[in-house]
Amino acid sequence: MALIELRAITKYYEMGDQIVKALDGIDIDVFKNDYLAFIGSSGSGKSTMLNILGCLDKPTNGQYHLNGKNVEVMDQNELSEIRNQEIGFIFQSFNLLPRSTALGNVMQPLVYRNVRLKQRKEMAMDALTRVGLDDRTHHLPNQLSGGQRQRVAIARALVTTPSILLADEPTGNLDSKTSIEIMQLFDELHDEGHTLIVVTHEDEIARHCKRVIEMKDGKIFNDSNTVTDAVTH
Repeated sequence: MALIELRAITKYYEMGDQIVKALDGIDIDVFKNDYLAFIGSSGSGKSTMLNILGCLDKPTNGQYHLNGKNVEVMDQNELSEIRNQEIGFIFQSFNLLPRSTALGNVMQPLVYRNVRLKQRKEMAMDALTRVGLDDRTHHLPNQLSGGQRQRVAIARALVTTPSILLADEPTGNLDSKTSIEIMQLFDELHDEGHTLIVVTHEDEIARHCKRVIEMKDGKIFNDSNTVTDAVTH
């Protein structure tokens, strides 16, 4: 059974007297331990795809099942709950709380699950250790490098043991050396059994992924498990 099933997904926006088809009839299956990149230029639909997959927005039409749950019929409270339970987000801009330490940032998602303080600290420490930051637990974000901040964001995404890790341009604010290090960490997480979905416009990032879906004008242009075919099509 697929972890994610999208069937005939559309997302339309009204702009004046025009209808913009951001997504136009998307059918996708994503399986456990997939390592998938959505790639495309600006306006291709990949950002809208991320919002739908991340339960940040709802499709205009179509069906979305995540881990057996029918997402497109959920209300905002149910969507918030499924985001906390099923999805680990990793953003280009890190989205860390500036006045919280690395440990505090990683603990934050567990607050919404009513996990006790002692257990929250233990789980957050384990996640920070996993990304190589056990010596930076009490540093604030402005005391960390860009790569370290992204590692904190990855630890925060991992701490809830989500069904999928959803990364939006995860190396967009990083230099090339740090980008390689972050993608190597993603490679390791995939090897450990995690399911990763990366949204990017960079071929270099997509090449790390085992499956690449090219998008154009709200449609799937190419879907290949052979990376070289997908990024050079």
